[in-house]
Amino acid sequence: MCGIVGILGTHEVAPLLVESLKRLEYRGYDSAGIATVNDGHLDRRRAVGKLVNLSDLLVHEPLAGKAGIGHTRWATHGAPAVRNAHPHRSGRVSVVHNGIIENFRELRAWLAEQGLSHESDTDTETVAILANHFLAEGATPEEAVELTLARLHGAYALLFLFEGQEDLMIAARKGSPLAIGHGDGEMYVGSDAIALAPLTSRITYLEEGDWAVVTRAGASIKDSAGRLANRPAKTIQIDSAQVDKAGHRHFMAKEIAEQPSRLTGALDHYVGEDGAIRLPGPGIDFSTMDRLTMVACGTASYACYVAKYWFEQLAGLPVDIDVASEFRYREPPIPPRTTALFVSQSGETADTLAALRYCRDKAERIVSVVNVAESSIARESDLALPILAGPEIGVASTKAFSCQLLVLGLLALEAGRQRGRLDGAGFAEKVEALRALPGLINHTLSLTEDAGRIAAQLAEARDILFLGRGRMFPLALEGALKLKEISYIHAEAYASGELKHGPIALVDKAVPVIVMAPHDELFDKTVSNMQEVMARGGPVLLITDRDGAKAAGHGVWETLVLPDVAPLWAPILYAVPAQLLAYHTAIAKGTDVDQPRNLAKSVTVE
Repeated sequence: MCGIVGILGTHEVAPLLVESLKRLEYRGYDSAGIATVNDGHLDRRRAVGKLVNLSDLLVHEPLAGKAGIGHTRWATHGAPAVRNAHPHRSGRVSVVHNGIIENFRELRAWLAEQGLSHESDTDTETVAILANHFLAEGATPEEAVELTLARLHGAYALLFLFEGQEDLMIAARKGSPLAIGHGDGEMYVGSDAIALAPLTSRITYLEEGDWAVVTRAGASIKDSAGRLANRPAKTIQIDSAQVDKAGHRHFMAKEIAEQPSRLTGALDHYVGEDGAIRLPGPGIDFSTMDRLTMVACGTASYACYVAKYWFEQLAGLPVDIDVASEFRYREPPIPPRTTALFVSQSGETADTLAALRYCRDKAERIVSVVNVAESSIARESDLALPILAGPEIGVASTKAFSCQLLVLGLLALEAGRQRGRLDGAGFAEKVEALRALPGLINHTLSLTEDAGRIAAQLAEARDILFLGRGRMFPLALEGALKLKEISYIHAEAYASGELKHGPIALVDKAVPVIVMAPHDELFDKTVSNMQEVMARGGPVLLITDRDGAKAAGHGVWETLVLPDVAPLWAPILYAVPAQLLAYHTAIAKGTDVDQPRNLAKSVTVE
């Protein structure tokens, strides 16, 4: 949510700010703006909608200056409108913000008592007004920010720019990520390293509660107690090509196509030539573990539900799963000898991070499965396992989901080996079956044309049902989520055996039913439920393998035939047709595939 960028440069920053904001579009936004200081004068430009609207405005109303801040806003307080777009300004202060100021109403009331009014509907403007109020009382910019931060309750990543100060930005973080980039006589601030990748590879991540005074000479960082706490700079390599579409129409199409190579890279990273699974130190001792608690949001939570089957079947390890937004407020007891495992693509998901902190002093160890190795969740874990998917720009997760599944599958195998549930031959057989997945996914990607043809008809539906059993039930949930996210068609998923307990009332000829059914130990049960749908006129799309199509393909509306795969790992393969169907249905509907309405890639606020 919300992208922040700031530059203290040696060249005109307006075009650099806009270019950096483009790299943050994946986070989701509905308005954008920049502010600069030029010859001491503070000015800004803001526009609603896509960044091209801001670019057009800057052509007609240029903004000079070598110091500036920029923002892409995802609306929380106040509708998308120019008055609510960032940067916000009050007198000598301009501010951009990611997060929510929870006590902004109380602050507004206090400011009103001081005779200070608001122009916008946002919580962020309150921050600018507060800081300017303290400046007017004689505080320095640094003092004004410190006084302002002391009054704020909630989550924020903040970046301040001041009139008359062409060599000063002040950054602060609490609950939302923020990074400082180091250049040659230049300094940068961004929501993440992707925004800063073309400008610098030397990054300092602010820790929780940090705030930093940034000049072209460097950054002075203080922690939440006001102590100097200069954090180390790290060299981060992000290939610019990874955040380009590389000839694809959409980032989502590119990221679907990248899955074989990304899975291969992750397998090479975690599996040695001898077939042993290599975990970074300190590793995990599954043999003494009584319970695994897994916490995540959205697509990552469905990866956890698949992994629950794996851990319990392969390792006999009891698994609890909760969505982070419920877990953190339910305050569940954490028994001794429990490991808490958190899954997040961004590593900055606010609810997941809060759940991790709840478990910090309760669980025996904290493990995370993340795509961003320097993220807050990774840094606050005892062991962080990167999924190595590379930057994922499309809001609808694809390659990150398959890589999450792979890493969780490898953990389940290691747990089974350590707990004596898998002998050497069984372990090796399952690892080899995992190694076959990239090739099988390559084969499955050839179904793109068939998926497009079927999707053209799915696009006419108002409601779609997904069914699956066992390990395929979470895949049905993920397939329904993908379709909802980018095509805006209402879709629901059910465990096939639950069909008779209510959902079958929804079935008629206008409701397509997508059945995910590899020819495994539960195939016959799933087909029985599928026949119940067909008996009531429901059109069935059967996603299966050759044996499944031969056994149950008669009378269905359409069939997508996937290559044979070891049943244990079928969820990883069957994610691909779900992604292809969602993608092509969105194309047929004409929706914004990469940046669907109302959604953000990284949910860094509640």
